[in-house]
Formats: sequence, C-alpha cells, structure tokens
Amino acid sequence: MSYKTIVGLEIHVELSTVTKAFCSCENTFGGEPNTRVCPVCLALPGAMPVLNENVLNYTLMAALALNCTINKESKFDRKNYFYPDLTKGFQITQNDRPIAVEGHLTIDTDNGPKDIGIYQIQMEEDTGKSLHGDNETLIDYNRCGVPLIEIVSKPDMASGKEGRAFLENLRNTLKFIGVSDVKMEEGSLRCDVNVNVKDELTGKKTAVTEVKNLNSFRAVEKAIDFEVARHIALLENGEDELRTTRRWDDVNGQTVLMRVKYTQADYRFQPEGDLVPVVIDDAYIETIRAQLPELPADKKARFISAYNLSEYDAAVLTSSVQLAEFFESVAAKFDDANMVSNWIMTEVLRRVEDTEDNFEVPFEADDFVELLNFVKSGKINNNAGKKVLREMFESKAKPADIIEDKGLLQVSDDSAIGVWVDEVLKDNPQSIEDIKGGKDRAMGFLVGQVMKKSKGKANPGLVNKLLQEKIQKM
Repeated sequence: MSYKTIVGLEIHVELSTVTKAFCSCENTFGGEPNTRVCPVCLALPGAMPVLNENVLNYTLMAALALNCTINKESKFDRKNYFYPDLTKGFQITQNDRPIAVEGHLTIDTDNGPKDIGIYQIQMEEDTGKSLHGDNETLIDYNRCGVPLIEIVSKPDMASGKEGRAFLENLRNTLKFIGVSDVKMEEGSLRCDVNVNVKDELTGKKTAVTEVKNLNSFRAVEKAIDFEVARHIALLENGEDELRTTRRWDDVNGQTVLMRVKYTQADYRFQPEGDLVPVVIDDAYIETIRAQLPELPADKKARFISAYNLSEYDAAVLTSSVQLAEFFESVAAKFDDANMVSNWIMTEVLRRVEDTEDNFEVPFEADDFVELLNFVKSGKINNNAGKKVLREMFESKAKPADIIEDKGLLQVSDDSAIGVWVDEVLKDNPQSIEDIKGGKDRAMGFLVGQVMKKSKGKANPGLVNKLLQEKIQKM
C-alpha cells in the first residue's frame, strides 16, 4: 500500500525587542518573578495596550526574509481561551487579517531543493508561566506581553527529516536577520507539528494530530516519524480518531494524548477594540527591506561561487553570523580560501563549544591569518601549526611568540635532516628490507621515526625524499 504523509508546522518565535509588545516593560528572559510587569501586562482596569513599533518592524523583516506578501492593512484580534497565566482571559493575536501571507522557505532534501509554503505570519503576545509544585501552582507574569510571531507553514513536508530541515533553516534565517535569539532551550522558539496520513489507493485520510510545544530539533523529527507510523497503523487497522492534541514523551519516545483538539469556533475570535488596525505603505515596507542583511541561502551560494567551497563547507560556514564573518575576515587577508575553510572546519570548530549560538574564538582574525602564513610558507609544518592553534586557544598568545617559545620552526636543512635519517635507517634494517620487498607502508613508519627524532620540526617532504634516496642506494 502507498501512503502520503502530510506535515505542517506552527512555530512561535519570541522577538528580541527591548520592550514588550504593548507596553514599555523590559523584554528579557528570566529575572526575579513578577518584576517586569505593569498594568498592561496584568490587564488591570483602564490599562490600554499600544503597539511597539519595533515589533512591527521585526515582524516585517521576518516576513520579507521568508518571501511573504505583506498586507498593507492588518488588525489585531482577541483569542478567548482560559489562560491561567494571562490575567485578561484572552490573547491579543491576529486571525483573519494577519500582517503577512503566502511565503515560502527552501530546504535541501535527498531529492534536491524543495519549497515549503508559509500560510501566514501573525503578531501576538506571549502568556505568563505556571510553576507547578507538589501542592500549589505559582504564576510568573514576567513573560506576559513578550512579543511573538506565529509562523504557520503549509502541509508541504513529507517526513520528520523534512520537518527538522524546515525548522533548522527557519531558525538560521531568523537568527541571521537578528529579530530573535531563537533559543529553543529558553522558549524563544517553540514548535507544534500537525501530522496526518492519506491512503493514496482509497483516498482516506486520518484526522490531523497536533503535537504541542516541541523544544528541540530532534524531538520535532522523532515526534513526526512516530505519528506517521501511528497514523499508518490506524489506516491499516481500519481505525481513525478525532482531531487530537498530544505531547511528546522524550523518555519513552512516543506521543501521549492530551485532549481532543479545539476548533477555531472554540476560541471565539473577536476584533481587539483597544488597538487600531496596522496600516503601512510601500515606502515603509521598502525601508524595512533595505535593513535586511544578506540571507543565509544567498550567503551560502556566494561562498560556493566566490570562494570555490564545497556545498557542505559553505553550509557549515554560513550556519551562524559570527562564524561566517570570521571566515570572511580571514579569507580577505589570506589567498587560499580552501585552506582557511579546512582549518576552520577541522581544527577551529572542534575547539569551539557552541558554534550555532555563540561562535567565539579567543584570538583575532589577524592572528589566525599569521598562523596560516607560517604553515603555508613552510616555516612550520602542519602538526606544529595544530600545536600553535591549541596554544592560541589556551593561552591567547600570538603565533610568532608560541613558535619561538616552543622552538617549532621547521628544519629544512638537508644535512641536519640527513643525520636523523641515517640514525633511523641504522636502527630499522627490517623496514628497509620491507620497502625493498614492496611493502610501502614501512616508509610511513620510517618517516614517523625521523619526525619523532626531530621533535616534529623536520620538513616531512624533505624527510621522505632523503629516505627514498638513501634506501635506493643501499
């Protein structure tokens, strides 16, 4: 039997504005509970919300980066729902006239690039936070009114892998344009997935399942794949169920039923009468568009064409703004972009703990250029270069100082290396016989012995050359 998997995502992103969506309270993660609240956050009588202009600007930046059409007039609505951590009893959001519609984001799949459609992007506010104890629940309202955008994708994804790729690409894009820190562990990026399956022979579809509040890329992928398998089993057993909301149990690797899904009518949407419609014109939109930096996909394509990098290397180097800037600042002063890429991809990144969120190295780009020049000019060999880099991470010293202090300058003098070669050949007659017998691997052993004798300072190419010459004469 053949089944079609249908997956769509709803993603909530907290915007990194200085103040909240509708008041001047500080918009910062954490803090002493209930210290960042005001009458608007707490919905005290007479308190009136006022839209933070930067919320609009950041939302427009996200919408343009995701290729959306901007609605020149949008409005806010009240979504009525019992939120124990939102005192006014409704959420300010956008429903039938959101700020942006009909966008797309391209992901890489096993079958090539694929456009994933975006239905709409809407501005809204976050709720507070419930803290559950054994016998009580405490409420922290600091998060009330934190600005969100909700991004609703079309059901264009066909697997957990595609769902993960979309979310990772979206996260990368939003981080690049600087509208959110998109930290899933702090709730800045939260994802719900909607999954159902269609029997392509009979046309029968299962009811959509929504899995709420997934907080890691891995959980998104696994939850989708679990639900796809569960829905296929429902079809094969001739069963179905109502539209449900479930949660992901990471310990047991399965979704768990929470409730039958609410319908839109349950939310009793109504216009938000305390906020005027948002009206913008083309000039305003173009002003925002001009503020957009180069987007990750464009930067990746440029890295491939301008620096002749592989697609994989370009993807890694453009995975964060700071990493891409570091690469370009080094490549601008060093004439071998592939050597820069190779050293960053291997020796640098394996020493950086958090590449995606906070790529930082304890030295300047100029110091890294200096190190690469030492290696490329042959003044130090590759292994010595790695030692210098490790020391740069640990002591933050300059490459030239490290090389001088540790005596790492490469020895390229024939006579000096010849002495070490003669000693190694004298101590290893069996290896000489092996090489003469066609066992080429023995040469590598002898080179290693000479390098060891020279404490890593001998020029490996010269060592190899002298070994071959001397063995041929034996």
